[in-house]
Amino acid sequence: MTIPNNQSSLECWIDWLLHLHTEEIDLGLDRIRVVAESMQLLRPAPIVISVAGTNGKGSSVAMLVAILQAAGYQVGAYTSPHIQHFNERIQVNGKPVSDELIIHSFSQIEAARGKTKLTYFEFATLAGLSVFKQSNLDVVVLEVGLGGRLDAVNVVDADVALITAIGVDHIEWLGSDRSVIATEKAGIMRSGNPAVCSDSMPPDSLFTYAEANFVPLIQLGREFTLTVSELDWSISFDVESKKHREESVLKNLPPPRLKGVFQLQNAAGVVMVLHSLSERLTIDKEAIHQGLLSAKHPGRLESFQSRGQPWLVDVAHNPQSAKALAEYLTEHRSGSQDGCYTTIFSALNDKDIYPMIQEIKPFVEDWLVAGLGVPRAMSVEKMVSALMSSGVLEKHILVHDSIQEAVKTVQARTKDAVLVWGSFFTVSQVYDCLDER
Repeated sequence: MTIPNNQSSLECWIDWLLHLHTEEIDLGLDRIRVVAESMQLLRPAPIVISVAGTNGKGSSVAMLVAILQAAGYQVGAYTSPHIQHFNERIQVNGKPVSDELIIHSFSQIEAARGKTKLTYFEFATLAGLSVFKQSNLDVVVLEVGLGGRLDAVNVVDADVALITAIGVDHIEWLGSDRSVIATEKAGIMRSGNPAVCSDSMPPDSLFTYAEANFVPLIQLGREFTLTVSELDWSISFDVESKKHREESVLKNLPPPRLKGVFQLQNAAGVVMVLHSLSERLTIDKEAIHQGLLSAKHPGRLESFQSRGQPWLVDVAHNPQSAKALAEYLTEHRSGSQDGCYTTIFSALNDKDIYPMIQEIKPFVEDWLVAGLGVPRAMSVEKMVSALMSSGVLEKHILVHDSIQEAVKTVQARTKDAVLVWGSFFTVSQVYDCLDER
């Protein structure tokens, strides 16, 4: 396969990257560190915030960026996976960067890597760091892709780490022990630098890691608390800074624009991250207000009308996020006429879909199932078996050859409210089919 160059399209580069490494996921920092050091990318901005966790990472990044922008800072954000366009992964001041910038970075990385083999994700991460380094930013926010300790993003030392909700996901790589998973997430922490955890009940292993590595851990429910009222919320904290111990309360904060009660937990973690940087960043309450009310994150409890038909789309793809989706559906049962949806559902093979199905089953009448056509996709047979084992009657399971066919079927059922969930790939392929979102 011919190596792309500066004149090649981004699509050509992506196709080449997908065939560059024999394995889609190959955890470890040795390869990316060699290239990042040679390109001087290990410090992409004066301040770096890294975000790890099972769920809530992307939403937390979105709120961090929105608040920092509202405060007048130049901000870069690296997230994954993307939903429709690769450029979504690398954003400067809330906007995806151009194809040209990414292609230029890819060309530089290819020239610098020599004989070092890189995965698709490592190439993408380096491209993000390269773009940020060239953009003269104040702050860079990096979302960890998988785990934490061995994820490519962790090649950069974070000034502050944020650990969001910790659950079970990516069983094939991280296992099913929540305690072990928490230790992997904790790997993004750095000795002497603060870390914030917005999970109110993390495993003890997180505290053990922080203590052993001299990390000042700021924990929801311990160093800071969240109080929610009908119209707003407040956060109180008792944190020891380098200068003194500080007790304070931020009152009358607006609920985030992002939907779901769990977003308040994410927002509280975000506020504490920014507070931990208060000696280096000036962020007033107005910026927090503005950022919370303006943050956007596509594919997360996103509702819209397509051809007059109501759709609800969410990237819930593990038991913890499926539970959060179920809680939202319980609160908003009026989203469909009879409280039930027709769902387009598909998942990846390393997911524990049985508890996911159990959470969402009470809200669904008919299940439209199709393969995703990607290497890690779960087989249709396995999904159908899980649905039937969960008590879904065979007559309510409609198998399709593709997500596109499932979309056509559900669009013909004009009176049905539609729920899309199960994987980022499911959401991506559905969005590619819709022209009125």
